[in-house]
Amino acid sequence: MENAYGTLSGPNITIRELQKDKISFILSDTDLSVANSLRRVMIAEVPTIAIDMVEIETNTTVLADEFIAHRLGMIPIESTDVERIKYTRDCTCSQYCSECSVELTLHVKCTDDRTRDVTSRELISSNPQFQPVLTDKNDSGILIVKLRKGHELSLKCIAKKGVAKEHAKWSPVSGVAFEYDPYNKLRHTHYWIEEDEKKEWPLSKNAALEAPPDPNAPFDYNAKPDRFYFSSETVGSLQPEEVVSMAMKTLLDKLAYVQMQLKEEVDMKKQDHTSWGY
Repeated sequence: MENAYGTLSGPNITIRELQKDKISFILSDTDLSVANSLRRVMIAEVPTIAIDMVEIETNTTVLADEFIAHRLGMIPIESTDVERIKYTRDCTCSQYCSECSVELTLHVKCTDDRTRDVTSRELISSNPQFQPVLTDKNDSGILIVKLRKGHELSLKCIAKKGVAKEHAKWSPVSGVAFEYDPYNKLRHTHYWIEEDEKKEWPLSKNAALEAPPDPNAPFDYNAKPDRFYFSSETVGSLQPEEVVSMAMKTLLDKLAYVQMQLKEEVDMKKQDHTSWGY
């Protein structure tokens, strides 16, 4: 099948840029619905580890327990080995155990006259594979609370496996965006123009990868986009390429489940017809 954007033969990915926490790639030879499905799964259905329960033993800081618990929940935790952890709903334990959770503890007391910053670096994990994310050895970590002399904070956290569809704290990315048709050949975008369209709506950098449209060419009503420019930034819990590959796997699993359900329905219909002598 051919259209103005090429031949639809099968999805292809071309990585344009790959950094520690960023990825930019081109998804081509596929449909707009598939591209948007990938974006949505990357945001909401790639599993990670995040703090889900907080037991505060001592808190004499200026922040309320609920405030500190919320800040702890949003701290990204390294989740490269997330597949080794079970979902709580799939575990046979009564509440949590080492197979479905990771325990992190924190006990800090300020004895100096100076303000002390308490950061995610001071969280001690029961599993060395699941530590709060740090960019490098000099990274002090994410600020949790500030202590003055005499203030004390002692708590225990239980981190569990989940997806951002349940809560945003499990999202491995801070954002995923994609663009298609940078010249707006398909006229899917309607610009608000006051004086000059080119000045008010400059082309994106992706336009350099496509041929400019011929102003005299007739409009193709059957054309469909099949080239999508993705850009994503992670929070550090997973590598950018891991997020993409895990999102692809999740999509394939969903399609396989639908295929299996469809096959079961067809088989049941055939059995019904056979039993009635059709």
